[in-house]
Amino acid sequence: MRSILLVGVLLWSIQTGLAQNTVSTDSNSEKGSLYFYWGWNRGWYSNSDISFSGSNYDFELTDVIAKDRPSEFAFDPYFHPGRFTIPQTNFRIGYFLSPNWDISFGVDHMKYVVQTNQAVGISGFIENSNTVYDGLYSDDQILIKDDFLKFEHTDGLNYINVELRRFDTLWDLNKVKINLTEGFGLGFLLPKTNTTLLSKEKHDEFHLSGFGLGSMIGLNVSFFEHFFIQTEFKGGYINMPDIRTTMSSEDSASQSFFFTQLNIVFGASINTNKRFKSNKS
Repeated sequence: MRSILLVGVLLWSIQTGLAQNTVSTDSNSEKGSLYFYWGWNRGWYSNSDISFSGSNYDFELTDVIAKDRPSEFAFDPYFHPGRFTIPQTNFRIGYFLSPNWDISFGVDHMKYVVQTNQAVGISGFIENSNTVYDGLYSDDQILIKDDFLKFEHTDGLNYINVELRRFDTLWDLNKVKINLTEGFGLGFLLPKTNTTLLSKEKHDEFHLSGFGLGSMIGLNVSFFEHFFIQTEFKGGYINMPDIRTTMSSEDSASQSFFFTQLNIVFGASINTNKRFKSNKS
């Protein structure tokens, strides 16, 4: 958590310094421009307390470590027409309200995997589960094994969000422009959670589980006005009070944590106002 905050403060300081030197004339993007992008991410998560409740158990695991699960880079699945959504991906479509401000809708497809064989704190009770884990717990330690818990948002930790972003040109090199973008947004979480808890049958379906808040800063390199490559650093907070874990609606989990993403995306833009005027004339 401390490292996440330090990185955020550092990036904000860099952004503030760069923003003071941005080009004040028309930027690469104009009012009426529509853009979209697709790319991939790496993710990092703060430790989390996860609560589980059901008809015969109610317990909390504390200080749980989770990591992302990036697919190995190869043509399949990253560029395979039928499998390109399998890696950790980012999709966004946006519209420029003015030369420097755009509003966008996006899906950040992250993956969140609780690490097995880690010792975590546990408090609460488990009874009549027909496992070795029945008992009453109070600030005890437990080792996360597959027969106790498998907990993953791997298809995935889907953060569906709306963002307001600012866009400024740092350097205009004629056919190539280097631009700064930063913004903030909010949205909801629609994970497909892969969970095996105390040998119960998993749910493994998409379920509206909570909300998220985030901010970002990015460096954009545009070519010939219509194409761009963009790197982004994004961070925020996720709160999911209603995670489905098993086929029984009585079983659920809840958790909250901070996240960071490092994204690289590729996109294109078109000025819809110019296109409309050209067609009209």
